[in-house]
Amino acid sequence: MLLPGCVNAVNSAPCAVISEAGLNFFADIKGAEWLVEDANGQPIPPEQISVEREWSANRCITKVTNIGETTLRPLNIILFNLPAHGLSPDSPIYGDGFQMLYQSGGTLGNREDIGRNRDAEHYNIPDLHGLPTAYGVLNIGLAKNDNLLLGFTSCERFVGRISFDAEQLLVSVDSEGIALKPGESWTLPEFVVLNGERQGDLFNHLADLINENHPPRIIRPMATGWCSWYCYRMDVTDQIIRDNLDLFKEKVPELEFIQLDDGFQPFMGDWLDPNPKYGDIRQTIKDIRERGFKPAIWVAPFIAQKASRVFREHPEWFIQNDEGEPLDSCTVSYGGWREGPWYALDGTHPEVQKHFEHVFRTMREEWGVNYFKLDANYWGALQGGHHYDANATRIEAYRQGMEAVLRGCDDKSIILGCNAPIWPSFGLVTAMRTSGDIRRIWWAFKSLARQNLSRCWQNGKLWDSDPDCIVLTTHSPWGQQGDVTDNEWMFHATSIHAVGGFIMSGDRAEDLHEKELAVLRKLLNPTGQGARFTSTKLETGMTDLGNEQYYYFFNWSDDEPADLSLELVTKATLTDFWTDDDLGVHDDVYTVKGLAPRSAKLIRALPVQ
Repeated sequence: MLLPGCVNAVNSAPCAVISEAGLNFFADIKGAEWLVEDANGQPIPPEQISVEREWSANRCITKVTNIGETTLRPLNIILFNLPAHGLSPDSPIYGDGFQMLYQSGGTLGNREDIGRNRDAEHYNIPDLHGLPTAYGVLNIGLAKNDNLLLGFTSCERFVGRISFDAEQLLVSVDSEGIALKPGESWTLPEFVVLNGERQGDLFNHLADLINENHPPRIIRPMATGWCSWYCYRMDVTDQIIRDNLDLFKEKVPELEFIQLDDGFQPFMGDWLDPNPKYGDIRQTIKDIRERGFKPAIWVAPFIAQKASRVFREHPEWFIQNDEGEPLDSCTVSYGGWREGPWYALDGTHPEVQKHFEHVFRTMREEWGVNYFKLDANYWGALQGGHHYDANATRIEAYRQGMEAVLRGCDDKSIILGCNAPIWPSFGLVTAMRTSGDIRRIWWAFKSLARQNLSRCWQNGKLWDSDPDCIVLTTHSPWGQQGDVTDNEWMFHATSIHAVGGFIMSGDRAEDLHEKELAVLRKLLNPTGQGARFTSTKLETGMTDLGNEQYYYFFNWSDDEPADLSLELVTKATLTDFWTDDDLGVHDDVYTVKGLAPRSAKLIRALPVQ
């Protein structure tokens, strides 16, 4: 027996080579039982509900039907229930999170956090049966050069999950307890099983399948620029922006966008209203253009604070609690990082949709902005409330809201999702932040690198990836200034290059001198695609652009040097990307010996004809 859909490690083409462990798991999952649970966690009898799984090679479409005489409210649809998965508990894993700030690493038997804000603890999104839960995708390392990927290729109404521990594995859909009427059927998100040598190739294949269901919106050229947040936070003013504009024009005019972050608005939710503390936003935008840059702006369309005009005038626009009042998000989830508690606008409400369209059309047509960083998007998919459309899921509410945003934009708009639900955003954004916020300290460089590199397979495939800002100086508005070494700065810069996505400077223009500017300028021509890594260790990866390759070596250790090797695509002349040192002509395998702790190596390769 051969499993269709395995992936050749070189070119991602379907092949007929698969491990015995992969074959055995595929047979087990095809034979696994299904189970549907109601809102109380009790099984719904098979006399009332049917689950039909139809496989086409390694892809499965599931249809759920109410075959009873009363309305059902399924909460958990467990497509494949494996009480004993038979895999080693020490198998390394990678799984994505529901939202931007969390991913799963470690092993089947011992999940480790990638990111600091768990879906279950920080956002109160329940794990299925209390098990560690990945959303959308789970990659399992069966052995060296043997990876198994379980994934969902669509997310229009329901989100798919894979829950696991040392013994069991459950593939499920969160159906949120919405009504399934007698005779009614739901078609659930497509599920796929992939097997191959390199996890990067499997993720690339998964992205192709996702794009069949959700055509991507990708804008080229890749955005570069500067963001105000990591210099000034919400205390930014129009004068501060002007001061930086003059210096950026002098020092690095190659930057394309000047992104005004949080702080221009009077209240969260009142995006078009003036804020005397900031100054004149329209004059800022005019100044940006006059100096040869393009304006970009931060907006959090799905949230509002209680003091905002939109909340006071339109309480009916918000997701409601059980008493029919606007739902305080901190009663069901995280309440927001400033000016909380936040209240979430209901994307299913027709007036909210008109409001979203109006806000973005005004910013685009009247203000002259066509790059929008959308923050706090998770709250558009907030759980635990009631929508205007009572039978809409939170995924549908979010997607309907985002579709309204798109109606206010045009086909040249850059729409960057931030603090967003990952799988529910397919086809709705042109770019996606893939990590938490940067800080100028080693632990942050290490944490964000792991977050970004774990998701860099998405770049140039699902959307353009934003790995957050490149920072090269020690000034911090938070006062968090670590004793950062040169190796640590370059580890950070190399991780940004490996993502191949947005390049946004996060430093004050006055602090950037020739040493920092040299690094920044080298980053201003991003590859446009994410590096493919050989395993979840993220020690070695490669970006192949055809006429050139980039090879990445990361030593994550705090105290031990490392010897790291990568197989070269072809015989090539190698150069150290950062120093321009000539490393000679090499073939087959290249080894970096004694790579220092907390450091990285980036090598550019030009094939020898």
